[in-house]
Amino acid sequence: MSDGTGSEWGRVADDGTVYVRTSEGERAVGSWRAGSPDEGLAHFVRRYDDLSAEVELLEKRVTIAGVDPVGIATSAQRLLDGLPGAAVVGDLDALRGRLNALLGVTESRKTQVQAERAAKAAQAVAAKEELVAEAERLAKSSDWKAVSERFRVIGEEFRAITGVDKRTDSGLWRRIAAAREEFARRRTAHFAALDTQRAKSKERKEALIAEAESLADSTDWGATSTRFRALMADWKTAGRAAKDVDDELWARFRAAQDTFFSRRNAVNAERDAEARANQTAKEALLAEAAELDPAEAERSLRKLRDIQERWDAIGRVPREAVGQLERQLSTISDRIREANDARFSRNDTETSPFVAKLRQSVSRLEEKLEKAKASGRTKDIAKVEADLATQRAWLAQAER
Repeated sequence: MSDGTGSEWGRVADDGTVYVRTSEGERAVGSWRAGSPDEGLAHFVRRYDDLSAEVELLEKRVTIAGVDPVGIATSAQRLLDGLPGAAVVGDLDALRGRLNALLGVTESRKTQVQAERAAKAAQAVAAKEELVAEAERLAKSSDWKAVSERFRVIGEEFRAITGVDKRTDSGLWRRIAAAREEFARRRTAHFAALDTQRAKSKERKEALIAEAESLADSTDWGATSTRFRALMADWKTAGRAAKDVDDELWARFRAAQDTFFSRRNAVNAERDAEARANQTAKEALLAEAAELDPAEAERSLRKLRDIQERWDAIGRVPREAVGQLERQLSTISDRIREANDARFSRNDTETSPFVAKLRQSVSRLEEKLEKAKASGRTKDIAKVEADLATQRAWLAQAER
């Protein structure tokens, strides 16, 4: 029997059986009866080329970054396992070598991918642990608004980090949740205490407002002004109610305060105007007193007494002007009285001891009366005026 048609890697026997040659010998891969032996052999060679092309595709894919080497290894192993029974004609030994080499590459790639995944997982765990540490620090913060927002962002950032095994991920998340719950408990307690404090502040300020409103129409200017200052000090230490409530309470307190002080200021302005007018009147009397002639001591002394009476009837002047006005009038009075005393001294040689004594008594009483009027001692003024009237009557009779 003839060997039929053949090639380097296979042949077709006369009975149509197709064989492939390998390092282990020949094996039948099929039969061919539809055409010529060459056509049959070419058919099985094409099938080998298809198998080789599949291996080549895997060889290219394994070089692409990010491709799963496990899937490539699975496909390569499937092809390798199928070579002993593959119905193809070609260099199966070379194909086996390529597949073995490919499996070696995929093993290296699997090791590399595992290392990369382990590194990424470690980085992911480290990143999540940083978020956990931050959350546990923030649990003790009192920056309620900013930290509440940060806890929300921490949750989003934590969920966005992938590549951590479920057990580790769950344990880290429980720590964040515990920190967030601790912060929430503290915030709730803080605002509960704040609500209590605000309620007490509101109650205290309402009591201050009630008193302020009761004082708004007072005319006891000094005492009420002092009390309003004390109320303001109490207001500052009473704490704050809720903002909108506190603003409304302050408006009420300020309105009562303004009512009182506006009335007081109006009265003070009226008094100040009256005092300035009184100052003008006293300055006119000073000008009149300054015109008195000491040479006419007795006449000038009578006119001085009249000026003094009108002076006392005028009333209060501005505080800053009181001293100067009184000193000016006192200076004029001293000059007139000194002239009068000098006149008495000259006449002493012509006057009886009794008349001289009466004159001295009258002079002393006039000085005493002036002092009493200057200090506003009403009872003393009445008594001295009565004594002076009596002494003057006696002096007038004695001189006659």
